[in-house]
Amino acid sequence: MKAFNFPEISLLITHYNRPDSLENLLGKLKEIGCNFGEIVVSDDGSSLIIRNRLAELSKLYDFRLIGTENNRGLGNNLNKGQDAVLKPYTLYLQEDFEPGALFGEKLSSALSAMANNAELDIVKFYAYYAYPYLKPFNDDFDEMYVPTMGLDYSKIYFYTDHPHLRRSNFFNKFGRYPEGIKGDMTEYKMCISFIQNKGKGLFYKDFANLLLQRNSVSEPSTMQRTNWKHRPNILIKVLRDSYRQVKYNLDILTMKRLK
Repeated sequence: MKAFNFPEISLLITHYNRPDSLENLLGKLKEIGCNFGEIVVSDDGSSLIIRNRLAELSKLYDFRLIGTENNRGLGNNLNKGQDAVLKPYTLYLQEDFEPGALFGEKLSSALSAMANNAELDIVKFYAYYAYPYLKPFNDDFDEMYVPTMGLDYSKIYFYTDHPHLRRSNFFNKFGRYPEGIKGDMTEYKMCISFIQNKGKGLFYKDFANLLLQRNSVSEPSTMQRTNWKHRPNILIKVLRDSYRQVKYNLDILTMKRLK
């Protein structure tokens, strides 16, 4: 098995009450030969019994556990995790993802692209659907961009909380994640910040197959979103799309920048 060594990358994993998923992720990374300069697991106040399990896993997989006594939300979990990393690049993964056999090779390609292109802020490996504005970059990645008159409101998903590689000084340009609000709003505000601050990034072409998101019955997703947004009703879809078209573009212009 070929080894992929990334001494300049901190692997940052956010976690909450899903130790089996975490162990699966770490085991799969080890299985495909991925080694990092450090592994940081940021836990958002899991139960005591699970925190004890995490302490055991930290010895087995040699990671630093950054914990908190109480659940403080996605923003705090991301902030304290990023604050703890020591390497110049951060690979961000949630605990419920599983890397495929090609992940080490494509991560190496992403790191090379960032090292050779100082203007790149992020390389995205996974998404639910393709970014609306892409131009060719190389065999593995397309470059994301936002045209001046780009009307597709999904342009704000230049950033998402899905697996990606970023520079560890990320906060200097885009600000910190807002805390004390729901997780989907935390993500949304960072999406807007990316557009406001003219982020630059790459998008993996085969984005649906490099990693898989695993949500088992015993450890379901802990991220809850408003149900009406996903109902397959044409009227609701039209209303939703019209609302987002106005709101997202207005927020890009008027939302207070993150600090």
